[in-house]
Amino acid sequence: MSSSRLVAETVWKQVESTGLVTDEQLSVLNFLFGKNFERATRIVDQRGVKRISGQPSGRSIFQVVGESRRKEEYFCFPEHFCACYSFFYDTVNRGEQLCCKHQLAARLATSLGACIELKVSDDELAWLLSKL
Repeated sequence: MSSSRLVAETVWKQVESTGLVTDEQLSVLNFLFGKNFERATRIVDQRGVKRISGQPSGRSIFQVVGESRRKEEYFCFPEHFCACYSFFYDTVNRGEQLCCKHQLAARLATSLGACIELKVSDDELAWLLSKL
């Protein structure tokens, strides 16, 4: 794991354990993720993160609103994947970012308890996942 990822994970675990984010933690996350973190905070402030949980399994995926005029929504797993263009281009292909703003928004919203929680059947969740 890179040193940037290690620092980020340490900060995320601190935020998750308290449910609060300090100014110092915000500064570190902003330093690590730059403009993507700033954009992620706007998404969280606008309540743009939904956690869709399948029942009875408890498995979940996040649906995060983009910032374009069309307000597209992207499915993502905060630590591993996002269906947006930026994830594939900047994160996977070019390796310029650790993750995209949608992943950051999902992680931040989860840590702060700011997700809109939706419960669906496991069959409905499987159907949503099949659309990826």
